Amino acid sequence: MATERYHRQVILPGFGEAAQLLLSKARVLVIGAGGLGCPALQYLTAAGVGYIGIVDDDTIDLSNLHRQILFTTADVGKLKVRVAMERLEKMNPEVEIIPHPVRLQKENVLDIFKGYDFIIDGTDNFESRYLINDACVLLAKPLIFAAVSGFEGQLAIFNVPDEQQQRCNYRDIFPIPPQYGEVLNCAENGVLGVLPGIIGSMAAAETIKLITGVGRPLVNKLLHYNLLSLEQYEMNISPGNDYQIPIHEKDFSNMDYPNSAGFTKEYTEIDAAQLAALQGAASTLIIDVRERHEAPILNEEIFRKVPMSEFGVFMDSDIQEKNIVFICQHGIRSLTAAQAIIEKYGNNKNIFSLQGGIVKWINYFL
Repeated sequence: MATERYHRQVILPGFGEAAQLLLSKARVLVIGAGGLGCPALQYLTAAGVGYIGIVDDDTIDLSNLHRQILFTTADVGKLKVRVAMERLEKMNPEVEIIPHPVRLQKENVLDIFKGYDFIIDGTDNFESRYLINDACVLLAKPLIFAAVSGFEGQLAIFNVPDEQQQRCNYRDIFPIPPQYGEVLNCAENGVLGVLPGIIGSMAAAETIKLITGVGRPLVNKLLHYNLLSLEQYEMNISPGNDYQIPIHEKDFSNMDYPNSAGFTKEYTEIDAAQLAALQGAASTLIIDVRERHEAPILNEEIFRKVPMSEFGVFMDSDIQEKNIVFICQHGIRSLTAAQAIIEKYGNNKNIFSLQGGIVKWINYFL
């Protein structure tokens, strides 16, 4: 362990070489090498956490770069975990970086988690959040939870006993998962790039506090942070009993999670060329489900505007067209709209959704 590298934190009162040794032996898993994961990974690596795993199966997109600060324009199209590992190893060769270029699923989450002492959730979808939470409860792993949307962020520590020996988890705050598309993620709702940098750094700080025993970690507390006003508050969390988490590993395969449970795919995802073909076909209705303020503004003679906030009224009307195509900014809300129409009309309509949304096919719409 290089004394000079960590000298500024080792000399801190209450930290010292003992805390640094604990960091060097710790095994931390960061799920998501995105806006939250990038700063967390950088600060954990710089601090000297001995073993850091990264879970992410995604590649780098140009739209990532305003907040995912480990990556550059030259990295677009590359696998996030590979680029992150390369950068972090250069930052601190004393830290072992372990890439997991996979998507977390019921079939692999337990095996991956067993190799780590602390889990950081930097994901942006509810399927992953509930899956990660339940796996941590089952394996008794401390979970550092971080989330952002718009100008606000949240941070909490779950599955760690407090002074009363009570352990709380994500389901104690949100026992019922939202329906598919009910809550927008950053891709749909937007986020100012600096915000995940702040919350991700806080997640790294809370992890270091847990490892070393320094300070008061956010155990059984949820921190809410508002970037615009710089206001923040803590909410106490108490154990609940309105949910069921698998007690044994064999029960895990029977669990359902949002975004997959009960969501029957009976629509077809199409690209811009297929959209153009349908646009010229008879009995076709193309619906833009974005809100009215979202850019680019499309020609409503071609793309009928039905925002998701007004979709309930639209559902009460009778659609005459045989082919119905839904489009949105990133291809997420359009799936929700497609499923709603399927539930109303069944197989009597041909339902389509533009995969990746307007952002992916922006040149087609300009």
